[in-house]
Amino acid sequence: MTTYDTKWIMRTVTITGTRRTGHKTTAEYADLFELYLGPFAQGAHFYIGGAAGIDSLALLWLADRTAAAITIVAPSTMGRQPVEAQEAVARSRGRIKEIVELGEAELSAPAYHARNRWMVERTSMTIGFPHATEPSTGTWQTIEYTAEQRKPRLIVPV
Repeated sequence: MTTYDTKWIMRTVTITGTRRTGHKTTAEYADLFELYLGPFAQGAHFYIGGAAGIDSLALLWLADRTAAAITIVAPSTMGRQPVEAQEAVARSRGRIKEIVELGEAELSAPAYHARNRWMVERTSMTIGFPHATEPSTGTWQTIEYTAEQRKPRLIVPV
């Protein structure tokens, strides 16, 4: 792999993860993000789903600790996202490059899967933070879709 290849892989990154994050502290997530997002942050553009849990925690960490570009992607509108997600976006607004609202009328599993595919199709890799006890979730669907697209993925169980 050349230096050019490494820069391309690190350029655009989808972040996906569990909404169930209460089993770890904010400091523990910050440590995980430092280890697994930090190496990709310089010059990167992150696409984040705009939901509660890992999405909001990763957004806040990236906005506070990096200069990386950030795009938030909502399956419908941000106004229909959980309060936690809306607050994280409001707090980080000055650091967010773009908010994409896909306009789905119904917030359902297919809408979230479509949002996840939309992000994967626009990025060069995915970093997933699945809950260790949730084997069949949107996070895993996103990781599997990334694999189907023959793109690299980094899986960090939480």
